[in-house]
Amino acid sequence: MIGLAGATLVACAEKAIPERQIVGADPARGLTLIKAEGCGVCHRVPGLKWPRGGVGGSLDSFSSQAMIAGRSPNRPDVLVAWLRDAPAMAPDTAMPASGLSEAQARDVAAYLYTLDAD
Repeated sequence: MIGLAGATLVACAEKAIPERQIVGADPARGLTLIKAEGCGVCHRVPGLKWPRGGVGGSLDSFSSQAMIAGRSPNRPDVLVAWLRDAPAMAPDTAMPASGLSEAQARDVAAYLYTLDAD
């Protein structure tokens, strides 16, 4: 018999990572935008051979991360806003506002959500 604490641990361990899809967005366009915007200067981005930045942290397994930059919940709407204007959400962030349109940020987010632990 599993006690309350054991049942809680089992329930937590069995929680699936929410699937994050952005309807109408194109991950391939997102990677093209990531390259064009120079995101790899600060971030290690799977799919980019160079540059391989380390200042902003790696984006490996991004889809399985619970938080964006350790600050905000990793949800599509929040990610799109972060990609467009991170300083508006966190004035002390080193990440600059990107100038991406809503559609472009959705494409970049769609690419980031393809990055899983596999």
